[in-house]
Amino acid sequence: MGIVVEDREVIVVHYSEIGIKGRNRSFFENKLVENIKGSLKGEIKEVYRRYGRIICELEKNVNSNKIINRLSKIPGISSFMFAKKALLDLNEIKVVALDILKDKDFDTFRISTSRSNKSFEKNSQEINRIIGEHIVKSLDKKVLLKDPDIDLHIEISEKEAFVGYEIFKGIGGLPVGSSGKLICSLSGGIDSPVAGFLMMKRGCKIIFVHIYNSTQTREALLSKIEDIVRKLAEIQLSAKLYIIPFGNIQRQIIAKIPSKYRMIVYRRFMFRIINEISKKEKARGVVTGDSIGQVASQTIENLSCIYDASDLPVFSPLIGMNKEEIVNLAKWLGTYEYSIKPYPDCCSFMIAKHPETKANLDKIKDLESSIEDIDKLIKDCILRAKVMTFRGVSTL
Repeated sequence: MGIVVEDREVIVVHYSEIGIKGRNRSFFENKLVENIKGSLKGEIKEVYRRYGRIICELEKNVNSNKIINRLSKIPGISSFMFAKKALLDLNEIKVVALDILKDKDFDTFRISTSRSNKSFEKNSQEINRIIGEHIVKSLDKKVLLKDPDIDLHIEISEKEAFVGYEIFKGIGGLPVGSSGKLICSLSGGIDSPVAGFLMMKRGCKIIFVHIYNSTQTREALLSKIEDIVRKLAEIQLSAKLYIIPFGNIQRQIIAKIPSKYRMIVYRRFMFRIINEISKKEKARGVVTGDSIGQVASQTIENLSCIYDASDLPVFSPLIGMNKEEIVNLAKWLGTYEYSIKPYPDCCSFMIAKHPETKANLDKIKDLESSIEDIDKLIKDCILRAKVMTFRGVSTL
């Protein structure tokens, strides 16, 4: 019986950091499998672990562009390639390699073999030579080791071989959901969505909280915030958003706090609100888009005063990044176009002409003591919150 090349293609998914997790490795692998399944519904038949890699069995007539866009943004994936399976037999590998390349437009090529199955009859260099000679003879092409037109990749696994010719980069990191829950303070600007994404990349499931100026912001403008969360939901498959009206607290701050301290006091209230929500959501920290020195409230002194109001640890993944770096990430992520839309958020409304840049914590606490019933104000805000859930259905 002749060798039959399978029509059904697969995706071979690789990870990096997960591979050093020791006894917990299977937990991270299973979480990544779960996330891939959720991201590629309708495009895949099956997803399973296979000796240091994850294999996705594809449906017929898949949307390859959608798959590439989705997998390139799933935390935990370092790289992936479309491939065909072959038996652990050099003759079949030759047939599969030729089947992949026969209709491609190229003049030069290279064979790159990796061999996790060390018991296979030939080593990587021998496989490169044998398959390369077969392609030269069959297709009259030339081998070029540096910058060839096509780099054919062969992976020799324990049960089968995988053959493909293009590797796509992932973002690495850890699978979303493997590191617990955090709450991200979402301002509506460029920075906070990027901060939320970077913590997703470290395996965190992110819940979003947007606190808005109910005296200035029309309900229709909140669609901008929803668009941002909808885009971020594509990364972690689903996302919950709390929209908190801040008007009552804002009026108290304006009436009783000098203008140059208002932003600091406002953000301290914001952390108190988020800490209360965290109790319900069982979240273990707060994510912010702070970057040292970017605006007046983000000096070291002011951030120390602001973070003091949080009982939870505060994570600021952008803290040492330049604005240009953050903007580039936002554009790649797809949130930038929503973030730059005009929006009268609470922060912009609170900014004084000459804000304090080196606040003293004792001074801030003394000013806050003039505001009565702080706990009641916070609970009232949360009671009037609008809660929304978004599913990560890709529009790519």
